[in-house]
Amino acid sequence: MNLSSPENFESLPPTDVSVGGESLTVDKAIANLAGADLGLRFYAAWWLGRFRVNEPQAVTALIEALTDEDDRTPEGGYPLRRNAARALGKLDDTSAVPGLIASLESTDYYLREAAAESLGTLGDVRAIPPLNILLLTELNGELIPQEGERKQPYDAILEALGNLGAKESVPYIQPFLQHSIELVQYSAARAMYQLTQEAIYGERLVKALAGDNLQLRRAALGDLGAIGYLPAADAIAQTLAENSLKIISLRGLLKHEVGQMTPPTPALSDNAIKVMKLMDSLL
Repeated sequence: MNLSSPENFESLPPTDVSVGGESLTVDKAIANLAGADLGLRFYAAWWLGRFRVNEPQAVTALIEALTDEDDRTPEGGYPLRRNAARALGKLDDTSAVPGLIASLESTDYYLREAAAESLGTLGDVRAIPPLNILLLTELNGELIPQEGERKQPYDAILEALGNLGAKESVPYIQPFLQHSIELVQYSAARAMYQLTQEAIYGERLVKALAGDNLQLRRAALGDLGAIGYLPAADAIAQTLAENSLKIISLRGLLKHEVGQMTPPTPALSDNAIKVMKLMDSLL
């Protein structure tokens, strides 16, 4: 286990952290979040999510921060609300769902994005209808064109619906396979595979691994790892991208394959062993 990796670091319990010359604890972070210093409030929201402090007082304070009016950018954004929304997605407490759903109606694009991501993580089906609405309508109620500029955080919304197992959303997701932005297409393919298990959508992401744009190849690696599409293993290992990202993607495949095995299992499957060998070859 590499304790320096972000994943392992986030799993560690909260420790004293020096902020502005003083040691930050859970109690102090919660107090800072309710204080007057906007910088300390912003950091406290991030810190509580970073260390997954799912104590009731922390969750309550973060939910209250979703309606903060003090921390605003000149463009009208809500930085503290965004941090609070992201943090709540890490705390596994569904009491945050109503506040996050309300945040989907914000005029702040990035707050809507953070709220959608967290709702997908929390896994509460109450989020499905409002997420569907964002796919279909703008805040003023007009229909969103199938192509054109991104007026909503479509990738976050689509991925959330896939994570939520929202099979009723399939008719709303399908048009985004033809969206003008390729990243949105990938998110739609990812969600469609999760909801239908049809290989055509996984293969669409595999095809993206051979594209000319490195950023898009990286995105496809992440999507394939997230859905655990095992037939992509060889293509992932051969993708022109950083080995570290390919290993993360393959780890997603391995996690999914092992999760499909019924315990107790006497041995790993041939597919799991193959993925592990591919990972070893990239070290």
